[in-house]
Amino acid sequence: MQRKLIVLVALCAVAALLLAGTGCEKLRARDNLNKGVMAYKSARYAEAVEFFKAAVALEPTYTNARLYLATAYMSQYIPGAESPENMQMAQAAHNEFMKVVEQDPRNPLAIASIASLYFNQKKFDEAREWHQKLIAVDPKAKESFYTLGVIAWTRSFQRRMEARAKLGMKPEDPGPLKDKKTREAVKESILPMIEDGIQNLNKALELDKEYDDAMAYLNLLYRERADLADSKEAYDKDTDAADQWVQKTLETKKIKASRTPVSGIVQDAPRK
Repeated sequence: MQRKLIVLVALCAVAALLLAGTGCEKLRARDNLNKGVMAYKSARYAEAVEFFKAAVALEPTYTNARLYLATAYMSQYIPGAESPENMQMAQAAHNEFMKVVEQDPRNPLAIASIASLYFNQKKFDEAREWHQKLIAVDPKAKESFYTLGVIAWTRSFQRRMEARAKLGMKPEDPGPLKDKKTREAVKESILPMIEDGIQNLNKALELDKEYDDAMAYLNLLYRERADLADSKEAYDKDTDAADQWVQKTLETKKIKASRTPVSGIVQDAPRK
């Protein structure tokens, strides 16, 4: 009986030591996180990375620490720069955000960040996939609907302009595409993405009626569709719609600017 009691006491002591060690590691992880946040806020990103890495090493499931680590890498990535060091920053950020998603598949910040990384790297298929994942998690993610519209325009514009160049049409020449066979081929290739882009931009506007960037891209997508029109009536209808979105964009920007504080005073709306 006494021997069993001694064994039980020993086991309890070991368990207590293990718990104490775990508690100490959590405290150290949080201390490193706090130091990393201070460095991050001071734009000392490389220093912040080391603190966040230490926090994650102490507590691998510490989601906030890993999110900060990924964000610190991402803050050092320069979109468009092709140096190996810059690509490594993007990959490091991607890897850490993916680890967050593995632990928490519905984490909106990690999903949005992965989508943003792909978009900035012009990996539009992957960007589209991840923005759709974000919408599935957050149906009110207006920026994702907007970005899907931007992707649609970027792709359609490139293919349409290539077709125009082959037909000898200048960018400023009025549409639609002159050659019917070419027009039909381009339409088959890009019209579905144009329609999808218009739909997504309209969804963004349903969520934010003053989303002027979405309005501006609706103008661009209607002009894309106009260039594929088979009749003057269809062409005029889409270009008229595009012009209306230009006007709506300008009006919305003006309204929003009127609310901007000037020297601490909010401007009054113009009197009629």
